[in-house]
Amino acid sequence: MTQPPSNQPPGGFGAPQDPNQGGTPPVPPQMPGQPPQMPPTPPQPPAQPPQGQPPAQPPQGQPGYGYPQQAPQPGPYGYPQQPQQPGPYGQQPQQPGPYGQQQGPYGQQPGPYAGYPGQTQPMYPPAPAPTGGSGGPSKNRTVLVAAVAAAVVAVAAVTTWAVVGKGDDEKPAVANPTASASSSAGSAAPQPSESADEGDGSGDGTGGDKGGTDDLNAAREAGEAKVNFLTTNDVDLPRNGSEVFGPWIVGDTVVKAMYKGVAGYSLADGAKKWQVDLPFKLCATPAQPGADGLMVFGYEESAKDGAKCSMLQQIDLKTGKAGWKKAVPKPTGLFAFSDNTLAIGGNTVTAAGSSSAYGFSLTDGRQVFTGPTGDCKPYAYAGDATKLIAASQCRTGDVNKEQHTVSEVDPNTGKPKWTYKLALTWEVDKVYSVNPLVVSAFQREQKKWSVVALNPNGSVRSQIQGGKDKFAPSCGGGFVIFGRNLQGCTGVAAAGDTFYMATDAAYGTSNEVVAFDLKNGKPKWRSKAPEEQQMTPLRMEGGEVLVYVAPKYDKGGAVATIAPAGGAPKILLKHPVSVSQIESGFFSAGYAYGGGTFVVAAGRVSASSDAEEKEIKTMMGFSK
Repeated sequence: MTQPPSNQPPGGFGAPQDPNQGGTPPVPPQMPGQPPQMPPTPPQPPAQPPQGQPPAQPPQGQPGYGYPQQAPQPGPYGYPQQPQQPGPYGQQPQQPGPYGQQQGPYGQQPGPYAGYPGQTQPMYPPAPAPTGGSGGPSKNRTVLVAAVAAAVVAVAAVTTWAVVGKGDDEKPAVANPTASASSSAGSAAPQPSESADEGDGSGDGTGGDKGGTDDLNAAREAGEAKVNFLTTNDVDLPRNGSEVFGPWIVGDTVVKAMYKGVAGYSLADGAKKWQVDLPFKLCATPAQPGADGLMVFGYEESAKDGAKCSMLQQIDLKTGKAGWKKAVPKPTGLFAFSDNTLAIGGNTVTAAGSSSAYGFSLTDGRQVFTGPTGDCKPYAYAGDATKLIAASQCRTGDVNKEQHTVSEVDPNTGKPKWTYKLALTWEVDKVYSVNPLVVSAFQREQKKWSVVALNPNGSVRSQIQGGKDKFAPSCGGGFVIFGRNLQGCTGVAAAGDTFYMATDAAYGTSNEVVAFDLKNGKPKWRSKAPEEQQMTPLRMEGGEVLVYVAPKYDKGGAVATIAPAGGAPKILLKHPVSVSQIESGFFSAGYAYGGGTFVVAAGRVSASSDAEEKEIKTMMGFSK
């Protein structure tokens, strides 16, 4: 094994420093622990709403306030499926750890950013429960996963994290700021549409017979947006249901993928425009499509239990035309069972796991690079229209002190242009923004978490200083065995010199979007959500921050923007109060905005019977 880098400071911790300056970063004090917390009670509406307001109870058969309509369903490999989960720093019900009664991921302990940022699934899963249908891993694979997971660490649930930066009582433990240059970067025919209620009273958007439901726009008030459509599930799913990938808006089409198919729907009325069927279950997608709407989907290689996520299918999301498909080369080594995660950077789609990484041309599927296989191996990528970022794991002379790095790599060769080394034992968790580059990292043992911005040459630009606030980015995504999706977070956005992140607040109170100056990591301004609601940054929109304002039982949701200088949110679409309970009922929801239309889609579809499965609301669209 190689020896630890000579430029690594003792202990491996400390606030970012200018690479040109000397000195050893200070070692932060040990964080005090806190007793485990009981799961918070889901927010409930008043027993009797104010006079003239709609009933507080959710409609029959539909979940309310983001919680499922049936008893909790078993998640992947027997792990209980949780309600919709805001990710890092999100206020979450604490679940028992996968091994015994241990609380996870690292208890409820605050730290610099108070600890490891949360995810919607455990990074190292528990042993799977036996299942009677497809989709579960094989018994042999189960034993291997459980054994390796037990040898590493048990990560279980999600908690709320505070962000602490320079000048606070607790000095964040961030990485070595040294950045070194490197010399070594068939379309299916359209299918019958899902049941869609176009808001004219003739659809079955609430799961009933045609004409048996009220017009979704009948109670719309002046100034409120129109409900374009409400679709219900038309896919026969396995016993444990299915994760939903998307939605993505390309032109006048909204696309989502689930189980064994990818489908495009009209933004105007929700009618299905095209569908591409896949032979086996979907298991991975990039966070966003590439140039010209090209997307690559990962699906399992067979219907067998424990089948690997190794098959790739390109689809043009504008037309629904299926393009090239191929298998990712089979990995070898200790972690050969790792699932691939996908990312798109430039004209390259990457498939990476814990033991191998590959890049393929987004246009024709030609393999353009193989990731390094030496002491430092990329395990995940993030990208945008021009850049590709790699997160790598490196062996050192101490098996208990791994070295993680972040690199910008050439999308055409996979070779690094520069490499930033984190402090020993720190791990890359998420890439909140590729350009400007903002990275989330965590330290397991000391339960610490940090957000650091990097310059275009890989040197430290700043560290986000969150003060006493709690923050709640939502980082959902597919369940991955020993792999990581670096992108796909909501609740964060960045552009130019500014990083935006939403605070976490209790139900019924307004949260805020905080703008941080990337030149120094300090807050610049705050914008408060309207009407005791919660707002979530989605992305940038024409230089402004696009945010989603979540509905309450007596208030509709909304889409708004916040100006670069701050101020109150400017409402673009005000959703009808009359459909707020339907809007809030999409489990683990995903969002997309384009062409003046906002779409909310369920992130998972599951039910206790085939009849209930067909009544699950899957997607809703709003426009002026």
